Amino acid sequence: MTTSQLQTRGTRATRDRFLDVVRAGAILAVVAQHWTMPVLSFSGSTLATGNALATPGWWLITWASQVMPLVFFAGGAANLISLRRAESTRAWFAGRVRRLLVPVLPLMAVWLVVPDLLHGMGVPPQPVQVASAIAAQLLWFLSVYLLTVLLTPLMVAAHRRWGLAVPVVLAGLGVLVDVARFSDLGLIGYANAVIVWVAVHQLGFHYVEGRLSSLSRRAALTVSAAGFGVTALLVAFGPYPASMIGMPGAPVSNMSPPTVLLLFLALGQIGFLLAFRDKLVSLPRVTAALGWLSPRFMSVYLWHMPALVVVSGVTVLGLGYSTPTPGSSLWFLMVPAWIAVCGAVLLGLLRLFERFETQPDGVVVTARTPQLVLAGLLASGGLLGLAAHGFAPLRDGLLTGPLPWVALVAAGYALAGRQVSMPRSRALVAVKR
Repeated sequence: MTTSQLQTRGTRATRDRFLDVVRAGAILAVVAQHWTMPVLSFSGSTLATGNALATPGWWLITWASQVMPLVFFAGGAANLISLRRAESTRAWFAGRVRRLLVPVLPLMAVWLVVPDLLHGMGVPPQPVQVASAIAAQLLWFLSVYLLTVLLTPLMVAAHRRWGLAVPVVLAGLGVLVDVARFSDLGLIGYANAVIVWVAVHQLGFHYVEGRLSSLSRRAALTVSAAGFGVTALLVAFGPYPASMIGMPGAPVSNMSPPTVLLLFLALGQIGFLLAFRDKLVSLPRVTAALGWLSPRFMSVYLWHMPALVVVSGVTVLGLGYSTPTPGSSLWFLMVPAWIAVCGAVLLGLLRLFERFETQPDGVVVTARTPQLVLAGLLASGGLLGLAAHGFAPLRDGLLTGPLPWVALVAAGYALAGRQVSMPRSRALVAVKR
């Protein structure tokens, strides 16, 4: 098949640098936000925690730093491209499910023993609980993203038939869910954890097909202005908080569970980046940075919070350091040093664990499609359980701690089948069969 034919089908013969830039920028923004947010101090046996972005007026920063919409947008585009290039849906499922689960395995193994180890070292229970929750909380993303992967073939079929109507209908459903949520049916809000993120994921399809990628700068800026404008109106006149992340003590969070506001925020962010796409992909040293970061996206995401735990434990609990008042001169002076130390620890962790993110090129998929779907569902449930409950010490009880959730993830990994390396040509023939 020629390059022009691939482009006609909405694929690209080479990697899309813009999508790589979006993903790289998003993961770096996630890391930067999580490393600068904590306001920590330790007294007696209690670790006090706060959020620097709760500083008056700093909610506006979250409109740029809340980049999960960009992650799902880029993921949708990448999933459509890779699904079209795959030899079969079965092979695509196997590759995606295993690629998402393998890097999680060492994280779970480490944090199954770390809480008990910390207790044995004399660390008080409350800081251990905080650290264990922090290490697990970001697994919610993998849980939801696994569901979007499982839904991708269905959503691609819907995209082919109904096009732009699909995200529009999903947006309408998201609004209805929010209405019910704010009408004393709070638990129904968690439906938007799927509806909102699948809608944003669907926008990635429209980038691949050209509806978004072919926008002129003026049109892209118009989309951005509309997205941010609707977001501002809903904050000003609706029940939505101004911050795009959850704040301590706030009665409502736009993130947990997500509100439809994040879909409009996504339009604002995506339109803005599309307006400057050519400049973004031609920035100096972008190629080198992407070459290093692209194979490590998942590892950086999974291990940047444990890096924060290590630095906080040594400095706050061990050395008595307290975070300066956010916005003060001392705070701005200390933030670069704090980020640099966290970065050094993260690099050390990556040296140990980044190898789990690599996959062989030629494989034989041994699991059938229904088994792969079941594997994804089990793993998604286990990851969600870990995100909600954290890595509690095993001595608190094997059945009430993280072990059942870890078992679900492990079962999902096992059901995803073996991948036996073999020459590329033989692997393709085996998959076709």
